[in-house]
Amino acid sequence: MTEKTEIPPETVHRWADNGEAILIDVREPDELENARLADAVHVPMSAFDVERIPTETGKKIVFVCAQGMRSEQVRQYVLAQGILSDAYNLSGGLKAWVQAGLPLETGPKT
Repeated sequence: MTEKTEIPPETVHRWADNGEAILIDVREPDELENARLADAVHVPMSAFDVERIPTETGKKIVFVCAQGMRSEQVRQYVLAQGILSDAYNLSGGLKAWVQAGLPLETGPKT
């Protein structure tokens, strides 16, 4: 199990850029139009489907939401259910990501 689970945006961005992590965005569909992370897997918390969580990739799994609360709940759930043995949470969510000046996509997804 991970000792440090709240990971700062800069570290998550580096992991994603280096292909070390898969980001799982648990926000709702209407939230994605405002801002989203490139290549994040969208698995909304309201219709959470464990089958959509990649479990055998050898990569770090980082859960993401707007402020880091919903994603932490999902992270704890998948660990408690034994779906993953290790998982991380984006500290401060997309709010912190934006404050750090990191890239994101906006508008309708094409």
